[in-house]
This record gives sequence, C-alpha cells and structure tokens, in this order.
Amino acid sequence: MDDLVIAPGPGLPRGLVIPAELLRERFSHASGPGGQGVNTADSRVQLAFDLADLAALGVDAARLDRAVDRLAGRLTGTVLTVEAAEFRSQHRNRRAARDRLAGLLRTALAPPPPSRRPTRPTGASRRRRLEAKHRRAEVKRGRSRPTPEA
Repeated sequence: MDDLVIAPGPGLPRGLVIPAELLRERFSHASGPGGQGVNTADSRVQLAFDLADLAALGVDAARLDRAVDRLAGRLTGTVLTVEAAEFRSQHRNRRAARDRLAGLLRTALAPPPPSRRPTRPTGASRRRRLEAKHRRAEVKRGRSRPTPEA
C-alpha cells in the first residue's frame, strides 16, 4: 500500500502526505456485478484514517478543529471511514477510496470562504423599483369603478 498524497490547494499550500501506516484498509464482499467471482472476491474497500494523526503530520490545531467540525457527521470518534464498492476490481476500489478520502480531507482543511460584505442597492435600481410600483398602482387604480360625481 502506498502513501496517500493530497495535492496542494486552499488550506494546504504544500500539500499533505499521509503515510501508509496511518491508513487502515478492510476488504469485504461487494454487492452488485461480478459474474462468477462475485461470491469469492473481496472487492469492497473500507479505508479508515484517524484525524488525530493529522497533528503529527504538521497540521495546526485550528485547521484540525475545523476538519473535525466539518466532518462531524461522518466521524466515529475521530476516525473517518470511506467506502468504495462501485468497481469489480479491488484495485480500482482502493484507488476510488483513496481519492474520496483525499477529497474529503482537502475540503475539510480548506479555510472558510470570506464573509459577505453587505451592499446597498444603487440609486438607479431604487428609482426603477419605485417607478414600477407607481405604474402598477396606476393600473390598479384604472380598474376601479368611477366614483359618481355629485
């Protein structure tokens, strides 16, 4: 099994390499296509990684906390587990699980987006809105019955 390499990106300016010793793989029977080998091939892959090990890889505490918060629904304790069973080949499922884990970690470690700066409507847009309201009021006023003049 090779090391998991996460490419550089937002939150990971130098990328990240997770040694193979920190990844745990389990294999089991996958449902779905497989022909004669469906009952004999252990092609489903479960890849597990403990987020607590990120601190040993040089990830600071703030980014680690952010990752734990973002992945909270997927964690068991601090262990993130990813499953892949969409291919017949165990090798391809291993690659898919690693890609999925790398993508999850990359997005979890990314910094939050910048906050929205509130803006004000332009003067022209306010004027157009009021003119439209005035036109609509005129249409409705034209539909009413004329008042009898005395």
